[in-house]
Amino acid sequence: MSVLVYAELTEGQTKKSTLEAVYYGAQIAQKRGTDCVAVAIGPADEGVLQGLGAYGASKVLHASGEAFAQFQSRTYAKAIADAASQAGADIVVLSHNSSGKALAGRVAIRLDAGLASGVSGMPSGEGALTVRKPVFSGKAFAEVEVLGDKKVLSLNPNSFQPQAGEGSAAVEAFNPDAAPADAEVLKRETLSGDVVPLPEAELVVSGGRGLKGPENWGIVEELAQALGATTACSRPVADTGWRPHHEHVGQTGVAIKPNLYIAIGISGAIQHLAGVNQSKTIVVINKDPEAPFFKAADYGVVGDAFDVVPRLTEAVKRQQQS
Repeated sequence: MSVLVYAELTEGQTKKSTLEAVYYGAQIAQKRGTDCVAVAIGPADEGVLQGLGAYGASKVLHASGEAFAQFQSRTYAKAIADAASQAGADIVVLSHNSSGKALAGRVAIRLDAGLASGVSGMPSGEGALTVRKPVFSGKAFAEVEVLGDKKVLSLNPNSFQPQAGEGSAAVEAFNPDAAPADAEVLKRETLSGDVVPLPEAELVVSGGRGLKGPENWGIVEELAQALGATTACSRPVADTGWRPHHEHVGQTGVAIKPNLYIAIGISGAIQHLAGVNQSKTIVVINKDPEAPFFKAADYGVVGDAFDVVPRLTEAVKRQQQS
């Protein structure tokens, strides 16, 4: 029995989370002595799909056409389930991002499979699989046993660093019957430029109310640009319109797991911590030495952001030039 991975596409290109999921699925397949097959839905160049072979996919089932031009969870879930049946897969892997969260439950129901969402470790065991996943907003980890003959696993972004090899995947046209869409897309807005989406960002610079107003956001953007990081903000900042809501990180916003999270002028309310406490390294800059965020920080700077951040930015630039 093979392992099937949903290879999500954005504007015909693979995402970092896609490569992570393919690599994760390939590692599972290697341990079980079987093949890793990917399914890609939507328009894409064959070369892009063949590139998934470098991350362990032996074959890519490609479904395209008008029915798959726009993401629809019902339509895509049926296609993924059909691909699992065609590939003889008993394990299906998706990324635990916004699309994966919408798809995983639907796919599991269609396959009558056990589901473990947001996993962060390799599964162990034969038959029933045991996987590790964060619980209680990342404050603890649980070992979850997934029962059933078939299993669906969604992988937390930034849990596995994909390693590219030399392989090339065979691309095979896949023509499942499309399930009728249960929603109509009226408008679609996407970020422009070389912006790394927050769930995939390895470096994040975030600001809070301590910056006093949107006119002061330049120091956050300059530091982010120097580091090659993505910008984020706390909920009060988004709610007051200083920054767009897609930059809001926290329990009620985007949950992230970057290698580095720099929080500037953010007190560290529990709702914010719940969305960022899986960051590998947290740096807090705040003039209030009693700010709760310092308890969760790996490194803390007590000082005025308008003094500390420009100095940090200049130090980063000097380091890059040396």
